[in-house]
Amino acid sequence: MTGTGLTISDISLAKKSIASIVLRTPLIHSFSLSKLASTTVYLKPEGLQPTGSFKIRGAANRMLHLTKEEKDRGVIAVSTGNHGRAWPM
Repeated sequence: MTGTGLTISDISLAKKSIASIVLRTPLIHSFSLSKLASTTVYLKPEGLQPTGSFKIRGAANRMLHLTKEEKDRGVIAVSTGNHGRAWPM
């Protein structure tokens, strides 16, 4: 990721990096929310991930891009919730 913000390239790289770790969740069209919002609305059920949330995506991507120095120091997850469970290794 660049220091000036997230780019489409960053997102594409992250998607490729975590593809073997996360489930590919579907997009589900919501007729009722689309009607309320007067536009097309899709829902992405990230609750289907093993951790029950989207947080596996960010945690896995960060862990996969640690520097050697960061790996040598180790990582501590201060959460026993779904973010703390997000790294499967």
